[in-house]
Amino acid sequence: MDTLNSTLKADVPKDECSTQSDEDGCQILGEHETQVLEDSEADLDLHKHYAGCTKNPGHEQFIPVDKFTIQHLPEDRRDEDLVQLIKNTADLTVRVDVKVTSSCRPQYWPNKTRPYPFHKGKKTNLRLGSGIIWNVHMVQDETAACWCKQCQQSNSPKHVWWEFYVDTATHVVFDDEEAKHTSLTLFYDREGSPEVTVDTVRVDKVDIEYDVCMLKGVTCNRRLGRKLVHIGKDFSESWQKVCDEYKTSRDDHKLVYIVSHPHGCHKQVSIGRWRKKYVTKDKDGNDLYQFTYTTCTCPGSSGANVQCVGYSVDWPDLVHGGCLRSGLNYSGNCKAF
Repeated sequence: MDTLNSTLKADVPKDECSTQSDEDGCQILGEHETQVLEDSEADLDLHKHYAGCTKNPGHEQFIPVDKFTIQHLPEDRRDEDLVQLIKNTADLTVRVDVKVTSSCRPQYWPNKTRPYPFHKGKKTNLRLGSGIIWNVHMVQDETAACWCKQCQQSNSPKHVWWEFYVDTATHVVFDDEEAKHTSLTLFYDREGSPEVTVDTVRVDKVDIEYDVCMLKGVTCNRRLGRKLVHIGKDFSESWQKVCDEYKTSRDDHKLVYIVSHPHGCHKQVSIGRWRKKYVTKDKDGNDLYQFTYTTCTCPGSSGANVQCVGYSVDWPDLVHGGCLRSGLNYSGNCKAF
């Protein structure tokens, strides 16, 4: 724990901004953190990538979700409500597996000269990122059918199903061409966890410039649907408690946590602090925030939910974007208040 607290207090180099957007702030672009796997048996060994990581050798600042306790929080923020929120966030965190790269990916980021991820290269490499489920709700309609792949191919499709949304990064899932070949791995909390997969998602909303993608998923598995509804309610309750408690001190403690799937392996928690908050404007004149932070991430963390404790976030949500040469990590843009 001394290592973690010393890391949180350490002096970190200033951010590097690739493009000045306007007088209000800076549009940050660094290197994405998807885990890319070549189509070979050796390269598909996720543990090989985890063990050979050069960004965070040993992954000492990552905490397996099943081992996370209040003692992992900074000494001045050891709060049971915050612990519960982090655990609820972990329950809703998913690995995002994308098997196809869209032919519509642009050559450059919008209004930039920086190459857009995966514009070039093999179109069938497997890419792994992270995301978070939210707004789970049941649908019952005797005149319609569940739209999961199994029901689409069935002569007796289900008339009760559960829909939900998943926020991730646009550079992880770009459009419906990619979404058709995307699956979600849920509850991958430790080695040997039972495999729970949702293989039917589609793009509901996407913003390339802000690097946020909202997917819509579906399941007609009653046990899974009810479980996700329950977890979603727990998350909402714990999030509201923590947000209310930390709202006035959020710019003092600057606490940031992320739950992600580093290298596509089981999910882990990382804790740090944000270093700088950049403010830009959307087309309607609303403030958009982008953060840099010390919270550890790795390939496979792209698209993970970024929780700047005490901030309320509206669409676009705050997701992990990548890393900078300075050693800091950065988010996409979000509407926060």
